[in-house]
Amino acid sequence: MRGVTLPGLDEHPHARAVLAPALARPSHAYLFHGPPGVGKRAVARAFAAELLAEGAPAPAQARARAARGAHPDLTWVTPSGAGEMLVGDVDEAIVAAVARTPFEARRRLFVIEGAQRLNDQAANRLLKTLEEPPPYAHLILLAPSPRELLATIASRCLHVRFDPLPAARIEQRLRAAHADADLPALAACARLALGDAALAQRLAGAWGGRVRARAEGYARGALHGDAAAGEHLRELLHSAREAGERAGEELRVRAAAESELLPVKERKRHEREAAEAQRRAERRARAGALDLALRLAQLWLRDVWCVAEGAGELVYARDRRAELERDAAGRSPARLRAGVELVRETRLRLAQNVAEELALEALAYRLQEALA
Repeated sequence: MRGVTLPGLDEHPHARAVLAPALARPSHAYLFHGPPGVGKRAVARAFAAELLAEGAPAPAQARARAARGAHPDLTWVTPSGAGEMLVGDVDEAIVAAVARTPFEARRRLFVIEGAQRLNDQAANRLLKTLEEPPPYAHLILLAPSPRELLATIASRCLHVRFDPLPAARIEQRLRAAHADADLPALAACARLALGDAALAQRLAGAWGGRVRARAEGYARGALHGDAAAGEHLRELLHSAREAGERAGEELRVRAAAESELLPVKERKRHEREAAEAQRRAERRARAGALDLALRLAQLWLRDVWCVAEGAGELVYARDRRAELERDAAGRSPARLRAGVELVRETRLRLAQNVAEELALEALAYRLQEALA
């Protein structure tokens, strides 16, 4: 496989240095780590496609099938739980399947997306496979950071680092995709995404504009003791519920179509499992939308803090400079820093499935006290 290059590695020198030689002699397990939206998933699919194409009668066809997820020797696993990957996600798809030889290629590839969500039971089930995989099996785990996995899992993988994309590079992409958009707004979206190119694209669209406005309104309401803060809170919760409902409806429609193809005796079980998967998808989407809104509120307070400290050149929301300066006027940097920490703590609590509305109401009250 000499001379083969993988797409998407130009911006990731560490990943390129590890993966280019690995095409000739791959390791049994890799951990692709880095922030969301930097290309881990695309590179994992391209890497798997190249390994599956080696020795195939029609290599180009094997690559194309792997690229669209239709190769029988490529298994792609994602979490089914609301906030975690369950043992059922890995048991049959990986632990049992890895013992079976490839269907048509020389190898079998297993990609675990969101590996940081492996719960302890699922991680322990996977550990044996990582310790003693058959020679034809190769696993690729995708996660934001090695620290978010059990040490026993991370230590058995070859680490491949994907660095955050520079804001300037993300801004270039946004300009190409949004030729008529406001340039300062695109620059702000590129910075607020913190290296996540996919999130930057979402923030630059109409949906992202609404989320930004609601999140910033929530933070500014707390700063000013605004009576409209409650309305901003309701809008955030409404947006999160909408996100959950959309995700659940998409899954329901797909499950209904699948059910039509099953024998009648299997439909009840399928519908029961689909309903549970739909509830988990709704919770996961709702939690993700709330976390994004709080992250943007946290970044607004962080920007106000930067201006209050006299470090305005560090702000992310460069299209809101006048508003940031008004919010920073006469503010205590120490109190602003405390406000940033309060939002961060609430985001951590929400990840532990606390009551969402109560957590946001408590945060608004505590912020007003801390920032007064």
